Amino acid sequence: MLQLNTLRNHKDDTIKRLTVKNFDGKALIDQILQLDDERKATKTELDQNLAQVNSISKEIGVLFGQGKKEEAEGLKQKTQQFKIDSKQLDEKLTQIEKDIADLLVRIPNLPNQSVPLGKTPEDNVEIRRGGQTPVLSGGVPHWDLTAKYDIIDFELGNKITGSGFPVYKGKGAKLQRALISFFLDRSTAAGYLEIQPPLMVNKDTGFGTGQLPDKEGQMYYMPADDYYMIPTSEVPVTNIYRDVIVKEEELPIKMTAYSACFRREAGSYGKDVRGLNRLHQFDKVEIVQIEHPDRSYETLDKMVTHVEGLLKELELPYRIIKLCGGDMSFASALTYDFEVFSAAQQKWLEVSSVSNFESFQTNRMKLRFKDKAGKTQLAHTLNGSALALPRIVAALLENNQTPEGIKLPQVLHSYTGFKIIN
Repeated sequence: MLQLNTLRNHKDDTIKRLTVKNFDGKALIDQILQLDDERKATKTELDQNLAQVNSISKEIGVLFGQGKKEEAEGLKQKTQQFKIDSKQLDEKLTQIEKDIADLLVRIPNLPNQSVPLGKTPEDNVEIRRGGQTPVLSGGVPHWDLTAKYDIIDFELGNKITGSGFPVYKGKGAKLQRALISFFLDRSTAAGYLEIQPPLMVNKDTGFGTGQLPDKEGQMYYMPADDYYMIPTSEVPVTNIYRDVIVKEEELPIKMTAYSACFRREAGSYGKDVRGLNRLHQFDKVEIVQIEHPDRSYETLDKMVTHVEGLLKELELPYRIIKLCGGDMSFASALTYDFEVFSAAQQKWLEVSSVSNFESFQTNRMKLRFKDKAGKTQLAHTLNGSALALPRIVAALLENNQTPEGIKLPQVLHSYTGFKIIN
C-alpha cells in the first residue's frame, strides 16, 4: 500500500509512474486527497471541541470550588452539546479514515524507474541466458514420460480430488523430496533461516502481503473458519514480522520455507495447463528477505544470482526476464522471472519470480525498523521462488530423456539415491 504522503507530496510523479503499469490513478488519487483534506478539517474541529470541553470542565471545577453551583450547572449543560458534537465528529473521522484506506488499497505499487514499458509478456525484456539447450530426436512430453515410468499419476489425482492435483509415486515422489531438500540446503547455506509455516492464513495475513483484496478469487477459501489456503509461503513467512519494529542491525532478515502451494487458477485452460504446466497444488521453496531500503536493490541482485545458481547446478537451460509494467504483479516494484526451456514441448516455462516490493507490503503490515538515530522507518521486503517444482520437474524429465531412461543431473544423485529413472 502506498503511503498517503507519497500521493500528496509527489502526486504528478506518482500518476505518471503508475501509467507504466497501465493504471490510470488520477481520479482515484484526487478522491483520496480530497478525503484527506476533509479528514484534516474534521480532526481540527474535533480537537477544538475536545479542547473546549476540557477548558469548560476545568472552569466548572473552579465554580464548584467557589460555591457557585448554579453557574457550574449552567456550564455543564453547555458541555453536553460539545460532547454530542464531538461524538459525531469522531464517528465521521473514523468513516473518512476507513474510506481513505479502502481507496488506498486499490492503487498498485509504483514500478521502479528501470521497469520496461509494455502491456503483455511479449514486451518483457530478456536480460541473459545460460545453459545448453538439448536437441531431442523424437522427444516425448513429460505427461507421457510420467505415465511410461509410472512416477506421476494425473488421472489418479483427478479421481481423488480433481484436475490439477497429481499423485507422485515411487521415484517421482523421491525426486520431489530430493529437489525440496536440495533447494532448502542451498538456501540455508546462503544464510536463510528455515521456516515451516502454516498452510492456512487469516485475512490480516493475506492483506499484509497484498494477496487480499487483489487476488481473493485465486485463493481457496474456507468460510467456516475464515481462512485461506496459501498461494505461496511468502504470505505466512513475511507476516511473521507484521506489526513488529526491528533494530537496524538485525537487517537483513533472511528466511526460507518449503510449502505446498494452492491456487485456483481460475480461467486457465488448454494446452498450457497440461501435465505439470499449471497445477492447483504444487510444491515450492521460497526465499524472503526484509532489508534496509538503501540496500534492497543490491539484495535483489543477490537473490537473482542465488536462483540462477540453482538452475546452473541442475544443468537446465534458462533465461532471465525483466517484466514490463503491464506484466508485473499488483504489489511488485521490480520483478525478474526465470524460465527454463522444455525441449520436448519446445517452449519456455516460468519457474521463478524474484521481486522487490520496497515498502508496499511493510506499510500494510506496519513492519518497521528503528535506525541508529532512533527514527522509525518502513523496511523493504523481497522474495523469490527458489524454486517452484512442477515445471522444474517437467524440464528435467523432458530434457534428460534417453533410450535408457531419464538421467538426472549429478547434483541430485546424493539426494535421490539413484541416477536414472527407468
